[in-house]
Amino acid sequence: MENSPKILQLGLTREGLSFAQVEELLEKVVKYSVKTQHPHFYNQQYGGIDEVALTGAWLTDALNTNQHTYEVAPVFILMERFIIQHMISLFGWPEGDGIFSGGGSMSNMYGMLLARYRLYPDVKRTGIFGRKPLVIFTSDQSHYSFAKGASVMGIGMDNVISVATDSCGRMLPQALREEVAKARARGGEPFFVNASAGTTVLGSFDPFEDIADVCQEEGLWMHIDACWGGSVILSKTHRHNLNGIQRADSVSWNPHKMIGTTLQCSPFFVRHKGLLHECNSASATYLFQQDKFYDVSYDTGDKSIQCGRKVDAFKLYFLLSTKGMDLVEKKIDAAFSASDYLNEQLGVRPGFRRVIEKPQCTNTCFWYIPPSLRDQPETPEWWEKLSKVPSIIKARMVQEGTMMIGYQPLASKNLVNFFRLVNTSTPMTTNADMDFVLDEIERLGKDL
Repeated sequence: MENSPKILQLGLTREGLSFAQVEELLEKVVKYSVKTQHPHFYNQQYGGIDEVALTGAWLTDALNTNQHTYEVAPVFILMERFIIQHMISLFGWPEGDGIFSGGGSMSNMYGMLLARYRLYPDVKRTGIFGRKPLVIFTSDQSHYSFAKGASVMGIGMDNVISVATDSCGRMLPQALREEVAKARARGGEPFFVNASAGTTVLGSFDPFEDIADVCQEEGLWMHIDACWGGSVILSKTHRHNLNGIQRADSVSWNPHKMIGTTLQCSPFFVRHKGLLHECNSASATYLFQQDKFYDVSYDTGDKSIQCGRKVDAFKLYFLLSTKGMDLVEKKIDAAFSASDYLNEQLGVRPGFRRVIEKPQCTNTCFWYIPPSLRDQPETPEWWEKLSKVPSIIKARMVQEGTMMIGYQPLASKNLVNFFRLVNTSTPMTTNADMDFVLDEIERLGKDL
C-alpha cells in the first residue's frame, strides 16, 4: 500500500498529458482497480455489471441530463415515473410515490424524514427545538445508515434503539413492543420503525406482518430497508420473504446490488402520495415555475433533498425491458440456488462450519477451521485463534488475486470473525464456482 502513490504518480501539470501518458494512466487505472465484475468477487452486496444496464449508464452519462424537471429530462422523467409505479403495484399499494436517490443510506433517511414530517409538519419551518426526543427503532442486525441518518437529522444516535433479534438475525416483535414502551416511559417520542429485508451480514428478513401490527397499535411509521433483499419481489419463488411489505409506509431498494445495475441505483418508495413533495419542497422559482406549458407534476426535483440528480432510472428500465422479467427472475433464482448448494457443502465438508443453518437470502456465513484447530476443545483461546483465520486467508486471496470474500465479527451475537460470501445474479453463479471457493479457502488455509 505504501508504494501505491509511487505507482500511480499522481500529479497535475500546466501542459497536460501526452497521448502516451494518457494511455499509460488508463492502463494503470484498469490494472490496479478491483475487478468487481469478476465471477469470484463476493466481497460486497454488489458485483458483476449487467451489460445492458451498463449500456444504459453510458448513454445517460453521454447525454449528461439532470433529473429534476420534465423540460430538461422528459424521457427519463417518464421512465422514472413508470418504474416507480410498477414497483408500487408489486408491493400491493393502491397508490404511492417515489424517487431515485443517491444511495440506500439516503433512501433510508428519506423514510425517516417523511415519518418526522407526518408527525410534526411544522418542523420543516420551525425546527425540532423544544420537543420530546424523537426515537427510532431498528434491529441489532440492521444497516448503520439509520444511526447516521439520526445524526444528520438532529435526532441523535443515542435515540436509535437496537431491538433484539432471534438466532437467525430477525427482529423479535415482542422485544420491539417492550422497547417502544421503555422509550415512552423515558419521555421519548417513538415515531419510526425500520424492518430489514435482507440484513447486511446474515441476510435475514424481519417478520413484517408482526412488526406492522406493532406499528399500527403504537401509531408508528413502518419503513422497510429492502436495499439488499428487495429484488426477491421479482421472483415468484422467493418473494414470500417480503410478505407484509404491503403494510409498510415506505421502502428502499438497491437494484445495483442483486440484479447488477451499475452504481448507484437506489429508488425510494412511499405509500402516501404527495408526502414527498410536501416534506421536501422548497419551490425554487428558477426551476419549478408553476405557469409552465406542461403539467408541472412531472417536475420531480422538488420532491428530492438534492437539486442536481443523476439519471439512474434509465439503466434499470433498460435492463428490465430488454432482458425481460422472466430472465431477471431466472438469474435471481440461480443466485439463491448456488447459495443453497454452498450451504449444503458447508455441512458435509471437513473444516467448515455454518454460522446459521438456513440463510434466508444469498448471504452465506461460515467459519473455516484449519487442520491445527480441528478436534480441539473449543475454549476461549480456541475461538481467539479461530478469529484470526479469516483475516489471514483474506490477505492471501487478495495478494494472489484469485477471489475476494468479506469477513467480520458479529458482536451482538458474540460471534468471532467469520466469512460472508454474497451471491448476486450477475454473473450467474454456478455450483462449480462455489466448489472453487471452498477449495481455494482450504488451499490458502491448510498451513494455519
